Amino acid sequence: MEHPLGLSPGKIVAVHLNYRSRAAERGRVPAVPSYFLKPSSSLSWSGRPVVRPAGCELLAFEGEIAIIIGERAHRVPPDRALDHVAGYTAANDFGVYDFKHADLGSNLRAKGQDGYTPVGPAILRDADPGRLWLRTYVNGEQVQEACTDELLFGFDLLIADLSRVMTLEPGDLVLAGTPAGSTVVRPGDVVEVELEGAGRLRNEVVADTRELGPWGVQPEVTEETRAAAYGSARRPETVTLTGKTAGDTAGSTTGGAAESTTGDTPAAAPISPETEAALRAVSTATLSSQLRKRGIDHHFIEGVRPARPDLRMVGVARTLRYLPLREDVFAEIGGGMNAQKRTVEEIRPGEVLVIEARGEHGAGTLGDILALRALRRGAAGVVTDGGLRDSPSFSGLDLPSYYAVPHAAVLGRRHVPMDSQVPISCGGVLVMPGDVLVGDAEGVVVIPPSLVDEVAGDALRQEDEERFIYERVAEGESVDGLYPMNTRWRETYEQTRREK
Repeated sequence: MEHPLGLSPGKIVAVHLNYRSRAAERGRVPAVPSYFLKPSSSLSWSGRPVVRPAGCELLAFEGEIAIIIGERAHRVPPDRALDHVAGYTAANDFGVYDFKHADLGSNLRAKGQDGYTPVGPAILRDADPGRLWLRTYVNGEQVQEACTDELLFGFDLLIADLSRVMTLEPGDLVLAGTPAGSTVVRPGDVVEVELEGAGRLRNEVVADTRELGPWGVQPEVTEETRAAAYGSARRPETVTLTGKTAGDTAGSTTGGAAESTTGDTPAAAPISPETEAALRAVSTATLSSQLRKRGIDHHFIEGVRPARPDLRMVGVARTLRYLPLREDVFAEIGGGMNAQKRTVEEIRPGEVLVIEARGEHGAGTLGDILALRALRRGAAGVVTDGGLRDSPSFSGLDLPSYYAVPHAAVLGRRHVPMDSQVPISCGGVLVMPGDVLVGDAEGVVVIPPSLVDEVAGDALRQEDEERFIYERVAEGESVDGLYPMNTRWRETYEQTRREK
């Protein structure tokens, strides 16, 4: 069947990593672009279902921009590369991670299946390739958003790079990469990719009713592939102020500073339902007591107040670091899709955004729009030892938020958003990515993940004992021998618990 846009590409070339947010999510930043090919038989269009094979569970979307080649390109320099472009359209680079092990690098069976490259519904022409906005929605909820000013490698560089070694023919497609936020979808889900000005590409996921043949490689899922598919693998991100990445040339649409990553940190372990329920039931004062018993004295984030004292917060730390303002550095990396915005776009359900602002009260660190975006992405809370902008609005957000002071000014007055998922200091406490944070009306405590289960369990028992003591004091008993309980009172307490 002919494609509604009349597309019939001889080849579809896809970039592995090209958005800064996605590179941070994957934990590596390439110095030069790398690619894989998708067969032309994978081409599809808006409204056509995307089929998840039988026996597979990890079908993921990747909202992208497709560059449509209009004129033959062979060894063209970057400054003339865009002359060979006919236009741009929305694309979805679907892939089933259950087959990732089969063709490492090529992605042939993971991403080359029939219908796994829908594009459309319209072609955007005469647009600024450095200012294109891409958004992805799943069942109507926005899950990806990025501007092409976040690209590591601009469209001009991609075309010039590819055309050095192969001829790009009219009709060929170059998929320019996906931003952070790609994750698993299931049969019944509807995925829409919007290229601003060119409409929304819409595809529903359906399950294949036919069994896979028993010959050849079979679907396989490991914890590593599951983490990659859901986007939960995390490594530290740092920024290096090199000005340009390898391969950049004058006039390239690549913008901003280069980034690199150092070190590896494992994906944050989820909090068990039992532990989370316990943490929501006990006070930070009780948790503080339990942490002190274990030799962790520096665990209470000082100098912050809750925007909503009625909300409880339990979640896993996603860290963001601000450094003191230096105007030239801010001009290079502070604008556009900076570390602050990228970190918000990388937040996963159950994570708490923890911001190091050095206790600086002379500027805001986060406003209500980004806080709402974090909430929509499933954030469990926000903690900053700096100022909160638009602070009155937070009283209407169902997002536990802790801050030092209200402040109307933006972060560029005192801060440079530098990096994320690195160890930070917040309110005098060292916070590591993956630490567990619990907040109530009194404040916020930080719990090492290795201790969280036993701390939560012992905190529940402590509060049960303290309720017993409180009730006896209310009845007129002396605290002597009761608080703490001596042997006699301990036996009475145990007997009372057995009777209940």
